[in-house]
Amino acid sequence: MKIRIDRNVVELLPESPQETASMEVLWRVVVDCLRENKKLVPIGEYIPAKENLARFVIEGVAGGRTELSEAMAPADATYLCAVCNKYKAVKARQAIPYCCGRIMEAVD
Repeated sequence: MKIRIDRNVVELLPESPQETASMEVLWRVVVDCLRENKKLVPIGEYIPAKENLARFVIEGVAGGRTELSEAMAPADATYLCAVCNKYKAVKARQAIPYCCGRIMEAVD
């Protein structure tokens, strides 16, 4: 994915069929021709040396359905969805849940 910035305009240019399909889904979720368009709001931090990943939440869209993964929690812990900020308590040896399309992260 190429990203170009010109003052206050950001252009996202998909470079593969998978990225094009993802961009189409994103466009359909964010753009609403009949009502107001949604906003992408940054969450967390973007520090490339630490983790080369930027996260955004789509304002006005409910978080995804929680599903279970095959990964098991090593100990009792609270898990967080970094996308929608949903918390879930998980006991040791229970499946770590998915939320918003990704596995939830343990909170210290």
